[in-house]
Amino acid sequence: MTVQADNSPLSPAILQRAAEWMARLWSDDASEADAAACAEWRAAHPEHERAWTRLQRFTQQFDAIPNVVARGALSTAPRRTGVDRRRALQLLGLVMGGGGSALLLHESGIWQRASADYRTALGEVRAVLLADGTQVVLDTASAIDVRYSDRERRIVLRTGTILVTSAPDTAAIHRPLLVQTDQGTATALGTRFSVRAGDGLSTVVVFQGVVELWPAQANMAGVSLQAGQRGTYGIHAVHEVALVEDSAAAWTQGRLVAERMRLGDLVKEFSRYRHGLLRCDEDVADLRVTGVYSLRDIDRSLDNLALSLPVQLRYRTRFWVTVGARPAA
Repeated sequence: MTVQADNSPLSPAILQRAAEWMARLWSDDASEADAAACAEWRAAHPEHERAWTRLQRFTQQFDAIPNVVARGALSTAPRRTGVDRRRALQLLGLVMGGGGSALLLHESGIWQRASADYRTALGEVRAVLLADGTQVVLDTASAIDVRYSDRERRIVLRTGTILVTSAPDTAAIHRPLLVQTDQGTATALGTRFSVRAGDGLSTVVVFQGVVELWPAQANMAGVSLQAGQRGTYGIHAVHEVALVEDSAAAWTQGRLVAERMRLGDLVKEFSRYRHGLLRCDEDVADLRVTGVYSLRDIDRSLDNLALSLPVQLRYRTRFWVTVGARPAA
C-alpha cells in the first residue's frame, strides 16, 4: 500500500522556521550543536516534523537537475559572503521555477535573507555604510535590499529590524530616503529611526527628526512621527502611535532594556537571538519584568530572570528551554 504525503497547508511561521533550520545545517559553519538543536525542534511538535519532511522532499528534487545546471547555478553566486548551501538553495529554486517549489522557498524566510543585498544570521548584529553615507544597523536574522536611483534612496526591509541614521543627500536633485516594508513606506526627514517588520505589521521608532508613515493601501495622508514616538501600521492604516524611550535602540549595543515588560514578550524577544526552542509557560507569561539584559549572552539573561522572579528554567536539552513557575517551597 502506498502512503500518500500530507500536502495540506502548513503554518507559514512553522515553514519559515523549518527553512531556517535547513539553511543553518547547510551552511559552511554548521556544528553538531546546530544539528542537535534542529532535532529538538523537529521533535517538539508533529507540524514541525511535517514541515521538515516537506522541505526535504523538495530538496531531493535537486538530484534530478543535471550536474552542469547545478554547477552553473553555483558559479553565479556572489563571492561577497562565500558560496554556501543557503545561496545554492535559492539559486536552484530559481532554476527549477514553475511548480510550487520556488514558491515554497519564497514564502519561507530563507528566500528573503539568502537573496538580499545585506543580511544577518541568528544572533548577529551588523552595521553597514551605504554609498551616500547613511548607516544601517541590521538586527538578528534581518535582511535588506538597497535601491538607490536618481529620484530616491530606497531601502527595502525584507525581514527583521534595522536602525537607520540618514546622511544628507549630496545629489543635485533631492532624493528622499525611504524604508519600504510589505505594509508601506517610512520617509525620513533628516533623522535616526528604526523599522521592524513581522506578523503583518511594521513598527517605526523615531529617535531624531521626523518620519512620515505611508501605509501601502491607505486612503489618507501620511502620519508624521516626531522624535520619541513609535508608530505601528498595516497596509491600510496606522494603528497606534505611542511614546517610546531612547533605550528602544539598545539592541544595537547588544542589550535589551525592559520596563514593566511582560515576561512572555521578553522571552519571545530572547528567542530571536538564541538557537533552539525557547518558550514561556502561560501561567507566568504575564509577570512584569524591569531590567537590562544581554542579547549577546541569552543564557546569562535567563539565569538573571530566574534569580529575580519566581520562575525556574527547565532544560530538556540545552537547546530546549522553558521558563515556568518555581515550585512552592
